Amino acid sequence: MLRCTGVGNLIGQPGVQAVAYLVGGVGATFAFGSDDHHTGRRDTRGTGQTEYLPQAHAPRLVAVPHDAPANIGLDAAVELTRTGDLWLFRGHSGADRAIRGLTNSPVNHVGMAVVIDDLPALMWHAELGRALPDVWSGNHHRGAQLHDLRAAVLRWHGEYGQRGWLRQLDRPVTPEMEDAVLRTVARLDGMPFPSTGALAGRWLRGRVPLPKARRESEQAGLENAYCAEIVAMTYQAMGLLPEKRPNWYDPGRFWSGDKLRLEQGYHLGGEITVEIPTAAS
Repeated sequence: MLRCTGVGNLIGQPGVQAVAYLVGGVGATFAFGSDDHHTGRRDTRGTGQTEYLPQAHAPRLVAVPHDAPANIGLDAAVELTRTGDLWLFRGHSGADRAIRGLTNSPVNHVGMAVVIDDLPALMWHAELGRALPDVWSGNHHRGAQLHDLRAAVLRWHGEYGQRGWLRQLDRPVTPEMEDAVLRTVARLDGMPFPSTGALAGRWLRGRVPLPKARRESEQAGLENAYCAEIVAMTYQAMGLLPEKRPNWYDPGRFWSGDKLRLEQGYHLGGEITVEIPTAAS
């Protein structure tokens, strides 16, 4: 497994910006519409009836024919993904159902793609397991981790029995945004994953309005974070999300049914189902 110590060291060198350009083929975005047959996210502010996901209506997304496939193979998805794209997962274990039930969400895990320089495609996320080596530190640990993307998806599918989806940003992020991603990874890598009780408490507290000073103090003293917080903090560092408390976000906020609004005119496309061959798992 490749260790990303070179990239980590580059962050600390004075006068040197981390080189974080997209790997070859920054071509046209392949956008697919949302699959109406996926489970919708419930709107807690309304009647509580299941809301089926609408088709994506982002002005910069390439128009897709009605007969376009709503799924893609794993290898093609890994090749297609770019920095900032989201990977969403849904499983059937008791813990998965508990997370979805608490947050009223159709998915229970979210990670963000990191595709920089000549490194393989990576996934930045937080989880309890430590089976895969963390590419940033080169060791095995729990919590916030930077993994080989393909290996991480195979593990979530094979070990945890999770379905996976890819959501793409409508255009590449800037080099400055990628620098912000690397700084966030350097700051948060290894941050512990909260216990189940602490996760529920953090998510609930995220719904309580706080003054800006209190909110900033809370984030500065952050000692653990779950997957959606890690993605939210990274998106905030990139300037893609407003400075809302990270624990306001849950995995379902990044599902198209929630209509997440991004900053700087960026948009996320609909979910692309990632088909994973049984033999690969």
